[in-house]
Amino acid sequence: MIHSRVRVSDLREHVGRTVSVCGWVNTLRLQRKMQFVIVRDATGMVQVTHERDDGPLEARLEALTAESAVRITGRVVDAAQVKLGGLEIVPEAVEVLNPAATPLPIDDHTGLEQRLDWRFLDVRRRPATQLVFAVQTTLEQGMREYAYARGATEMHTPKLMGTASESGAEVFELGYFGRSAYLAQSPQFFKQMAIAAGVDKVFEIGPVFRAEPSFTSRHATEFTGVDVELAWIDGVGDVMAFEEQMLAHAIAKVADTHGEAIAEHFGVEVTVPTTPFPRLTMAEAQEILRKGGWDPAGVKEDLDPEGERGVSAHIEEATGHEFVFITHYPVGVRPFYHMRPADDSRVTLSFDLLWKGLEVTTGAQREHRYDVLLKQAAEKGMSTEPMQDYLNAFRYGCPPHGGLGMGLGRVLMAMLGLPSIREATFLFRGPNRLTP
Repeated sequence: MIHSRVRVSDLREHVGRTVSVCGWVNTLRLQRKMQFVIVRDATGMVQVTHERDDGPLEARLEALTAESAVRITGRVVDAAQVKLGGLEIVPEAVEVLNPAATPLPIDDHTGLEQRLDWRFLDVRRRPATQLVFAVQTTLEQGMREYAYARGATEMHTPKLMGTASESGAEVFELGYFGRSAYLAQSPQFFKQMAIAAGVDKVFEIGPVFRAEPSFTSRHATEFTGVDVELAWIDGVGDVMAFEEQMLAHAIAKVADTHGEAIAEHFGVEVTVPTTPFPRLTMAEAQEILRKGGWDPAGVKEDLDPEGERGVSAHIEEATGHEFVFITHYPVGVRPFYHMRPADDSRVTLSFDLLWKGLEVTTGAQREHRYDVLLKQAAEKGMSTEPMQDYLNAFRYGCPPHGGLGMGLGRVLMAMLGLPSIREATFLFRGPNRLTP
């Protein structure tokens, strides 16, 4: 008789009945008189308890190996002494669906790089890691909900480009039918084309490629970007307002769904941020930092990671807020298409969003006037010829617009207090890693 599969988390409802549990062998305790097998599925763990009787079940259980995929059919019994939910299963049938080879290539003490080599096992064996991806799903759902409710259209832009985008640096080149193509380092130009195409609000979650040889805890060569572009804005403040409300909505959803589990596995309390988020101009941020001894030579135009952490710590102390927008970045550290205010050509109408000291977003109002774009590109010494398709979008009535690009992995890192983006990504890609 086939018994329908019951998830471990639902076993309490089946006490006294015979059910089947499908999962992996977590641990084996094979004693002289008793055999105990802990079976784990995606929802939890249950103890299978068998008294030795020299029968076929005993031999079956004795031959099990850790991480083998099994189907155990048996009676669910109340057992107050059992730590796992006060239940156990007394087995009637044991089926090995796929035996695991021994020994396992990783254990509880294996370092990160080797764990990444065996990432499927790493994720499977650690409930905290599975929680990362459950949180990611809820976070994306919350961001999409907010964007949809504001009338955003979800677009899917090409990841193959005929010319190197933006500055031309940091792009991967690949062969394309006898010529070169490039992997998109941002959907920036395409989402601006969507604005020029009359799509009012553009939204995309998709892969982004960066050919920078960075070996930090927060860089990856392929990551998931959350991109937004908004038409008919009155200023860059409209973009920041959209982002802070979208994040507040999504974080509230995560706190509601996974708050307790996150506290248990990561020791972190998910705080739903109040809006508006604090805002500092780059000049104000640098003034605060220099009072504390940052960049004593006064040469840095941009914030380095130490500066970002310092500003965040200052804001959190002063306001209790985990987020801060840094605005008005100097022209020298921003791309040519960022708009500049009429009264100060040295800065841009741009921002970064820092969460707990980590930069998670870059955004700006875009320059939508064709002649100004040509002038700003020339100032940066850029050839406009390869970008003509992009520039054409501004010749026939493109509205004022602005947007943002957010790194999904960095948001998860900040939210869960993860030490590295490698832990926030299912299969990490970096300068030294193209596998598994």
